[in-house]
Amino acid sequence: MIAFIIRRLLQSVIVMLVVSFVSFSMFNFLGDPINNMVGQDATEAERENLRRVLGLDKPFYLQFLVYLGNAIQGNFGTSYRLGMPVVNALAERLPATLELVFCAAGLALLVGVPLGVYTGLHRDRWLSKVFLTLSLIGISLPTFLIGILLILFFAVYLGWLPSFGRGDVVQLGFWSTGFFTLSGIKALVLPSITLALFQLTLVMRLVRAEMLEVLRTDYIKFARARGLSNRAVHFGHALANTMVPVITITGLQIGSLIAFAIVTETVFQWPGMGLLFLQAVQFVDIPVMSSYLVLIAFFFVAINLIVDLLYYFVDPRLRADRAVAGGH
Repeated sequence: MIAFIIRRLLQSVIVMLVVSFVSFSMFNFLGDPINNMVGQDATEAERENLRRVLGLDKPFYLQFLVYLGNAIQGNFGTSYRLGMPVVNALAERLPATLELVFCAAGLALLVGVPLGVYTGLHRDRWLSKVFLTLSLIGISLPTFLIGILLILFFAVYLGWLPSFGRGDVVQLGFWSTGFFTLSGIKALVLPSITLALFQLTLVMRLVRAEMLEVLRTDYIKFARARGLSNRAVHFGHALANTMVPVITITGLQIGSLIAFAIVTETVFQWPGMGLLFLQAVQFVDIPVMSSYLVLIAFFFVAINLIVDLLYYFVDPRLRADRAVAGGH
């Protein structure tokens, strides 16, 4: 187990080094940041002085080593657009994105798993066919279109929910949350549904397919032959084995939710990291762009590591295989 964790940690470090190199390369290939920081009237001496202050006059490898050293200490430079440390800018937007992703992932699991179980156990019922048809709509429509349709219906026609913003937030230390205000909760509803819809249909179809596959296996037949009730067979045996691939896919999808919340945040003007990244792209704010990429990669790596560990604990076959391998 310890060897497994160490091996996965080493792989994660390598991935982060590669991502850091790619994101750092943006500094050298996406234009000259000095042009964005000084006016057209700046003299060449002023430009050179600023370049020296930022360390842009040093060789590429030295800049990369300095960048790595600063990143390890949590220093990702200063935003060209905001004029403040990048880590502070990201920290201000991080709660909004994580709360949105948390709500979307929870919604996808709480609705997707029961629907998947129902359509797997009762695949010939008309209600199952209705759910499957609706899931096709959810998985086919692009996210921005779903968001616009929700805004049109619930915000413009009915006027029940806000169409943009985060509502009122409460400051809990460094964390700003909208969970404790009515306007904050109402503002979360439409973006969460928009972001969750694709994941919900994905989870539902995955659980259904796994349930159908597991119900055909021999140990399910043996469980029925032993006289166990349908509830015990379905939820005690079938569903438990169905959850292994669901955990894997869901974990990977949480990383995708964080990375691709950009579209949802843009449609709803949600003040999260995705919107910050888009604003950085418009201004060629390279420190923010590169730091965002590193942070997203870190989330992916951390989530994958957690998923691998959960997979190891949930699936007894993995532990048995490693024990046999260790015995030989």
